Amino acid sequence: MLTLYGQPSNRFCDQVSRRGFLRIGGLGLSGMGGLALPDLLRAEASKGQGRTNKSVIMVYLPGGPPHQDMYDLKLDAPSEIRGEFRPISTKVPGMQICEHLPRLAGLADRLAVIRSIVGAKDRHESFQCMTGRLNERNPPGGWPEFGSVISKLQGTPDPTLASYVNLSPKMRHAPYNFGRPSFLGFGHTPFMPLGGIRDDMVLNGITIERLEDRKRLLASVDRFRRDLDSGGEMSGIDSFQSRAFEILTSSRLLEALDISSEDPKLRERYGKGTEQEQGDAAPRLNEQFLLARRLVEAGVRVVTLSYSFWDWHGANFRNAKQNFPDFDQALSALLEDLEQRGLLDDTTVIAWGEFGRTPQINKDGGRDHWPAVSCALLAGGGMRTGQVIGATDRFGGEAVQRPVTFKEVIATLYHNLGINAATTTVADHSGRPHYLVDDNSQPIRELV
Repeated sequence: MLTLYGQPSNRFCDQVSRRGFLRIGGLGLSGMGGLALPDLLRAEASKGQGRTNKSVIMVYLPGGPPHQDMYDLKLDAPSEIRGEFRPISTKVPGMQICEHLPRLAGLADRLAVIRSIVGAKDRHESFQCMTGRLNERNPPGGWPEFGSVISKLQGTPDPTLASYVNLSPKMRHAPYNFGRPSFLGFGHTPFMPLGGIRDDMVLNGITIERLEDRKRLLASVDRFRRDLDSGGEMSGIDSFQSRAFEILTSSRLLEALDISSEDPKLRERYGKGTEQEQGDAAPRLNEQFLLARRLVEAGVRVVTLSYSFWDWHGANFRNAKQNFPDFDQALSALLEDLEQRGLLDDTTVIAWGEFGRTPQINKDGGRDHWPAVSCALLAGGGMRTGQVIGATDRFGGEAVQRPVTFKEVIATLYHNLGINAATTTVADHSGRPHYLVDDNSQPIRELV
């Protein structure tokens, strides 16, 4: 059993280390979160689809970010609606966003702001962002997440990497968590470096704090290989299990997970955020964004992460002043980094939450749940950026121009990976085919 894990300090609510675990488990060769790599590899091989270098990074903002304080400020509304923030001009003439997002304002020509996401329900859960569907009338086994579908349909261009990596920690509010392949089966569960893996063993005392010592780490992996070979345990493993073993012991995977090799100036550009859990959701770990870049650069197709906690029923503006600058720094650094490495055109980045917030500021200075309309920020992926899509009324409460559904957003992500979501199907446990999106939903025409 090979495990890489963090020191006892800096733990999440479930006592999992901030840096999580990397595990190789016996002949089953399980990855984190129950990922059965041999099954994943068999699924890829049986599908036989071509490979591309396209990828998606999805930033989930659990709790519902306040759209009218970020990208859709309403200066003409009464004070109890418009709040205390001011808009600033961006690099795109006529586009304005919050004064506490200055770095993103400077990158507005690389952004597409959607101000009119509709179709949500008052549910604190990640399901709709991960699938494009409401969590109801599910088929047996449930709807699979976007990343699991990509794992099923496309696999990964690099045989030593997982197709879908979920960087989110385990969050206390269970419906925020994701990483479920549903009816596609465990072979398409994401690799989860910060998932809730515990009760494991340590190989030769190698922790992530010692990851900088590459020779010692690789020597431990080599000893692990030799121990398996000398015991004859490798002889009974089929080719898919052998390949799974290569994935989980490959230096390429370890290198992608090791940000210590990055230039300190670049790490400083991304910032730290905070390791402290926010509310009942996630910390503001800015280095997740850097790790996401490293993973897609290595060949991972879909990377998801959860960032902070946005359910601000009280002290909305105080919370925003803490969250917006860190989010601004991390996301802008990711976009600049991808662009400088020539990856942005092939990498779609999206940041969004499950719904918006009320126009009316409540007695506690917060904004309550508002599923009628919300926002999303997209970049890269070869899309037509430098534009705002949709509009809300003068109070920011209803979409009055170009309402955009979750299904259209998900269809756009599929499109950017070369998949027609309206005509492509995946089969459930009974063999019944299901289209990837409902109602023949098409990609957002303004973007593709």
